Amino acid sequence: MNIGIVCYPTFGGSGVVATELGKALALHGHHVHFITYSQPTRLDFFNENIFYHEVDISGYPLFKYPPYELALASKIVDVATYEKLDLVHVHYAIPHASAAFMAKKILETKNIILPVITTLHGTDITLVGKDESYEPVVTFSINASDGVTAVSESLKKDTYDHFAIKRDIEVIPNFIDLSRFKKHKKDHFKTAICPNNEKLIVHTSNFRKVKRVEDAVLVFDQVRRKVPSKLLLVGDGPERHHVENLCRKLDTCDDIRFLGKLDMVEEVLSVADLFIMPSEKESFGLAALEAMACEVPVISSNTGGIPELNVQGVTGFMSEVGDIEDMVRNTLEVLDDKNLPVFKKNALARAKEFEVSKIMPLYENYYHKVLEGQTQYTAV
Repeated sequence: MNIGIVCYPTFGGSGVVATELGKALALHGHHVHFITYSQPTRLDFFNENIFYHEVDISGYPLFKYPPYELALASKIVDVATYEKLDLVHVHYAIPHASAAFMAKKILETKNIILPVITTLHGTDITLVGKDESYEPVVTFSINASDGVTAVSESLKKDTYDHFAIKRDIEVIPNFIDLSRFKKHKKDHFKTAICPNNEKLIVHTSNFRKVKRVEDAVLVFDQVRRKVPSKLLLVGDGPERHHVENLCRKLDTCDDIRFLGKLDMVEEVLSVADLFIMPSEKESFGLAALEAMACEVPVISSNTGGIPELNVQGVTGFMSEVGDIEDMVRNTLEVLDDKNLPVFKKNALARAKEFEVSKIMPLYENYYHKVLEGQTQYTAV
């Protein structure tokens, strides 16, 4: 198949999943055309079946904000016409789904049929999409798509709860590339961070309020008083300054390191003993899956799609959002030397259930299902 993939090229979960899916499809023999405004962060290797088409955004004095949606729609039309796309798969509803619909209608005037599949990833539904200024467009774009998937049952339910959706949504979970995300031998790094054999806790996020990074710091502050440990905070964002001030207030700066954004996060996860995700909302919890693939158990909140991934008492523990004391108790139990090896083993076993080779065929099958529906529709 000739497949167009539209995504955000940044570190966010939707862009990561879209890029990794495209890479897996290319390795399986499909021609994959990425359409976005810059090269995706994870598009880090050469393959003869992968093509990149940059969306050119021109600035004019008339526009306060360049009309990206129009530029994207035009680029989709161009790529679909000259590369003979069989379908376009857009990740994150805003503004990709509406741009794809516009492109689809333009192509119909050229007698070109372009099925549109929209994958919902989380904040496009639970946060941004519920904004009154976007809701009508999001609702229309989802209903107008030829196929719609969501990354968890929780996100599927949220979509039906918050929008007037009249079509089926297929749940296809996020996945992991175990050839990349696995435990690497980085003993020298662990020794540098934990010279006295302390336990190492890791949190990764975009440091937005919804991630509740301050909860990770508060949990760590209590844990370190009972178990010698260090905390690594990976990522960056609007809450970083607040979290830094909290560390100073708690006098934990000597035991916490801010590493900023990292491309090779798996190297950090390889030396971690525990991953903490206290988020207020997660549609799936891709960062937790990446940790589990590196044999790291997870302490998380019990929200969104996380319960579909983190198995209570097996791969880690879940607590109610903001329940610091319960997270502390659970962290201490996981870090106990007699328990930690079992939790690590269980985390990896769970991650293997989401290996890309098991999930990618679900997308392939869904593509064929949508294409068959288009053929039947055209025949009528």
